[in-house]
Amino acid sequence: MKKQITKFAFALAFLSLAPVAQAVETQADKLFTLKVLPVLKSKCFGCHGNDAGDIKGDYDVRSREMLLKGGESEEPSIIAGNPEESPLVHAIKWEGSEMPPKENDRLTEQQITHIEAWIEAGAPWPSAETQEKIRKAEWTNTSNADGVIMSTSGGLSDEWTYRRYLPAEMWSFQPLVRPTVPASTKHTVDAFIQAKLAANHATSAPPADPRTLIRRANYDLIGLPPKPKEIFEFVTAWKVDSDKAWSELIERLLASPQYGERWGQHWLDVVRYADTAGFSNDYERSNAWRYRDYVIRSFNSDKPYNEFVIEQLAGDELRPNDPEMKIATGYLRMGPWGTAMVKKDAARQLYLDDVVNNVGQAFLSTTMRCLKCHDHKFDPIPTRDYYRMYSTFAATQPAEMNAKFLEVENQAGFEKSHAEIKHLLEFASAEKKKLDDKREAAAKQWYKEHDLPYKNENARRKDPDEMKPIRHVGLSPEEQGTLKVRTQDEWIWQRRLERTQALAQSVYNGDAKAYNTRKLRKPGKIDQKWHPENFILIGGSVEAPGQTVGPGVLSALGLTVPSAPSDDPYILPDGVNGRRLGFARWVADPNNQLTTRSIVNRIWQHHFGAGIAGNANNFGAKGKRPTHPMLLDYLAAEFVEQNWSIKNMHRLIMTSEVYQQSCEHPEMEKLQETDPNNRLLAYRQPRRLTAEELRDSMLSISGELNLTMGGLPARPEINMEVALQPRMIQFSLAPAYLPSKTPRERNRRTVYSYRVRGQADPFLELFNLPNPNESCELRDSASVTPQAFTLMNSDQATDRSIAFALHLQKRTSEKAEQINQAFRLALGRNPSDKERKHVAKYIAEMTDYHQKVSPEKTEYPTSITRSLVEELTGQPFDYEEILPVFEKYIEDKKPADVDPQTRALADACLLLFNSNEFVYVY
Repeated sequence: MKKQITKFAFALAFLSLAPVAQAVETQADKLFTLKVLPVLKSKCFGCHGNDAGDIKGDYDVRSREMLLKGGESEEPSIIAGNPEESPLVHAIKWEGSEMPPKENDRLTEQQITHIEAWIEAGAPWPSAETQEKIRKAEWTNTSNADGVIMSTSGGLSDEWTYRRYLPAEMWSFQPLVRPTVPASTKHTVDAFIQAKLAANHATSAPPADPRTLIRRANYDLIGLPPKPKEIFEFVTAWKVDSDKAWSELIERLLASPQYGERWGQHWLDVVRYADTAGFSNDYERSNAWRYRDYVIRSFNSDKPYNEFVIEQLAGDELRPNDPEMKIATGYLRMGPWGTAMVKKDAARQLYLDDVVNNVGQAFLSTTMRCLKCHDHKFDPIPTRDYYRMYSTFAATQPAEMNAKFLEVENQAGFEKSHAEIKHLLEFASAEKKKLDDKREAAAKQWYKEHDLPYKNENARRKDPDEMKPIRHVGLSPEEQGTLKVRTQDEWIWQRRLERTQALAQSVYNGDAKAYNTRKLRKPGKIDQKWHPENFILIGGSVEAPGQTVGPGVLSALGLTVPSAPSDDPYILPDGVNGRRLGFARWVADPNNQLTTRSIVNRIWQHHFGAGIAGNANNFGAKGKRPTHPMLLDYLAAEFVEQNWSIKNMHRLIMTSEVYQQSCEHPEMEKLQETDPNNRLLAYRQPRRLTAEELRDSMLSISGELNLTMGGLPARPEINMEVALQPRMIQFSLAPAYLPSKTPRERNRRTVYSYRVRGQADPFLELFNLPNPNESCELRDSASVTPQAFTLMNSDQATDRSIAFALHLQKRTSEKAEQINQAFRLALGRNPSDKERKHVAKYIAEMTDYHQKVSPEKTEYPTSITRSLVEELTGQPFDYEEILPVFEKYIEDKKPADVDPQTRALADACLLLFNSNEFVYVY
C-alpha cells in the first residue's frame, strides 16, 4: 500500500511539470531540477555542500554519488527506488534525526513529497546541461502550480538569469489586492481576527476595564502614564458612553505633541539615530538633532507616509531650496561611518552598502546585504538589483550642508551651549599651544645649529629627514602624548561648536575629493563632467569590478519605472541628479506592495508587541510569515486609500475589539497549550515599558519631567563611573560625558537625550535600548537580573524616588494621603486598605532606620587625571581633563540632602517603581 501511495504522489508531482506523454525518466529529471535540487541548495547545502572544506559529518549532498555514499556512518542516505527505507527521508520528516535542525527551516509536506517521488523514480541526477535545458523550457511559461514565473533584471547565477519562480510562500512580493472582509457585523479588523479564531475553535478574551485601557492607550500613543485626573474623567465618561469616551481619548492623545515624540522614537530605532558617527573616532554629528526633530514634527503633523518617504530619500532633489528637505535627507547620514585608516574607495563602498541595506530594511522590509556577493539564496532578488540600488545612491555624497533654521525649530540654549563648549576648546587650544611653542622653539634652535632657514611644522613636513628636526623635537615622551590628546580634543570641541550653526547633516550630488568624518563639506566647485561608474563587484570586493550597472529598482515586485524603456522597465535615469528622486517615487508608489505592507505592519507591531509578519525588517523567505495575511493586505490597501495617514491607521486599529481586549482569558490554560505564542490574538499580551518609557514615566510621576520639545540634545546624568571612564578613540581618549548643568535641562524626554554610539547610557542599555549601529525592527524585552538591581539600587532610581517623595510632600502633609496619591500617580488607582496599612508600616520602619543613618554627601569632581601610553615611545604619561560643568552644578536631591522622613517615603516610592503594575502595560 505504501508503494502505491508513493507512486500516486509521484504522479501528482508531475501534473504541472510535463505532458502525460513524456517519458518517466524525463519527468524525474524535471522533478529533480525544478523541485528537489532547489530544496537541497536552500536547506542542505549550507552545512553539507557550500564549503567543501567544512562538510558537517562528512555528509556531502552535492551529487548522487555522495548521497549514496552517506556520511560518517558510511551508510547510504538514499536507497534509489525505496524512499521508505531512505535515511534522508526519515531525517527531513524529523523521524529520529532532525534535518534541517531549526523549526523555521523544516521542509513542507509538499517538498517532502517531491523528494520521496524523486527517490521512488530512482533518484536521477541529470547533467548540468540537461538541467539548464529543463529550466529554460520552463521559463517559457508564465505560471504553473507553484506560482508565477517572473522576470528579473538578471543576476550572477544561470538559474536566475532572467526568470524565477515567485511561489506562494514569497507572500511579500505578490501584488497587493484588497481582500474581501469576512462576513461579520463586527469592526473590519475584528472580522479577520474572529474568522481565524473560529477556524481554530477559539474565542477572544473579554474587553479590558477602562483604567487598563487608558493606561494602554497613553503608553501606546504618547509613551507617558495618564494623570489621575485624566483617569477619573475617562472612567466617568466611559460609564455614560464607552464608545464616545474611547474615541475622544484617542483623538486627544493623537493631538498631543508627545505623540510625535513617542512614534518618532519608533522610526529613529529603524534608521539608527545617534548624535555621533561611531567607529574609531566617534566624531560628533553636531546637527543630527535637526533630523530627529524633523521626524517628530512629521508624525505630529500626520505627514502622509509617501511624502515622508520621498523627503528622506530625496528631499534635496524634490525641493532644493527648502532647508527642511536638506534636514530630511539626514536619514542618509544616520548609519555609523568612519574613514580613519580606510582608503577612499573602500570608505565609499562602506557608506553606500550601509545606505542600500537600511533603505531595504526601513522602507521595503527587505534585507539587501546578502546580495553583495551572490543572488539571494531564498528571495527573488538578483545581485544586479542590489548594485542597481547601489548605483542609485552612487552620486550621493555626505556633507554638513547649509540649511537656515526654521521658525518651528527650538533654538533655546544656543548661547549657553556655545559658551560651555568654547571654554573647553580654549582650554585644549591653550594647552596645545604651550606644547607647540616649546616644540617650535627647539626646532628653531635645531635649524640654527644646522645653519638652515627655519620652517614651521607644516612647511617642513615633506623635507628629507636630514633636512629637518625629528618630529617631536624638544618634547618629552609625556609631552608628545599630551600634544596628541590636546590636538584631538581641539578637533572634538571645534566640531561640537557646530551644534548651534545653521548646518544639517545632509547630502549633495557630485564628486568628493576625499572623506574625513571629522568635517565633511560640499566642495566650492563641482566637476560638472563627473559621472559615477558602477559595476557588479565580484565577491563584493571593490577591487574586483564586473559588469557595469546603472541605477534601478527591485525587479521582483513587477513595479516598473514610468520613464524606463520597454526592454528594461526597472532602470532609472542615469543623470547625476534625479536618481534618488526617481527611486523614492518608486518606493512611495501606491502599488509598491513592500512599502505599504511594511509600514502598516510596523504600526500594528507597536500596538500589539508583534507584527502580523513577525520580522518587520525582513519580509523574505527567512522572515516569519504573517499570521493574518488577509488582514495585513486589508490594512495596507486601507492605508493608501486613507491618504497614507498613520493617525487614521491608529484610529482603525485602536477602535477594534482585539485591541481593547483583556490580558485574561477564561480558557488561558488551553490556549497556552494550543497557541503558546498567541498568534491567534485571542487575548492581549502584557508588555514591559521600554527604556525611554521607564525613565520618562518616573520623571513624569515625580513631577520633574520637562516637556520642552526639540532643540539641542539633553544630557541626563548617567552612572558616574561610566561617564568618567576612559573611552578609547584614535590617538587619544574621548572627553568625559558631562551632564547638563541644571535638572530642568537634564530631565527632558529621553528621545532628546544625547546619543553616543561608543558610550551607551547604562540605565537605558540595561532595559534594552537598541544598538544604534544596527536597524532595530523590534525592541528586545529580555529580563536579566541586573535590571532588578538597577531599579532598586541605582542612583537614577534613588534620585527619582526622592524627587517623587518631595513631590508628594508638596501636595499634602497628611501621611495617609501621601500614600493614596503615590498609588494614584504611579499606578493609576487607589491602594486597597491592606496595601495602605502595609505601606504605612513600611514607612514607619524605614523612618526609624534612616534616623540612625547619615548618608554621605555626593561630591562631583571638577577635573580628572587621565593616564595613557604614548604609542611611538611606549612611555606612560598623565594629563588633566577639566570638567567645568560641575563647578556650579545643580544636582538632583540626594539622600544626604533630605531628612529621614523624606528618605523613608522615598523608599515606599521606590517600591512602587519596582512593582510589575508600574513596569508593565496590560
